[in-house]
Amino acid sequence: MTKVLVVEDNPLNMELVIEMLRGQGFIADEAIDGEDAIKKADTEAYDLIFMDIEIPIIDGIEAAKAIRKKHKNIPIIALTSYAMKGDRERFLAAGFDEYISKPIGVTDFQKRLEKYRK
Repeated sequence: MTKVLVVEDNPLNMELVIEMLRGQGFIADEAIDGEDAIKKADTEAYDLIFMDIEIPIIDGIEAAKAIRKKHKNIPIIALTSYAMKGDRERFLAAGFDEYISKPIGVTDFQKRLEKYRK
């Protein structure tokens, strides 16, 4: 089974992503801020992380950098409403493996999941 950490502070977005993951047979855990995400990544073995950019305490970019220092092989996908020219490149340069803009399209989301299924 593929274990995924979803880092999202918006309850509706969290529920949507968790339901899509579980509906596809993934095991999904939740974190509502960057500090919690870093702690969970250090104590659990995740195969994939979906990280919102604008989260409390430690933002998604800084949390991804911190996780990446210790866990170089965990794919981290940015989930964000940022969709301007250059945003994708900025997030990839910050250490994210991929980028999905909100609102999340179910078909695109499922295609990305298949890439990381264990």
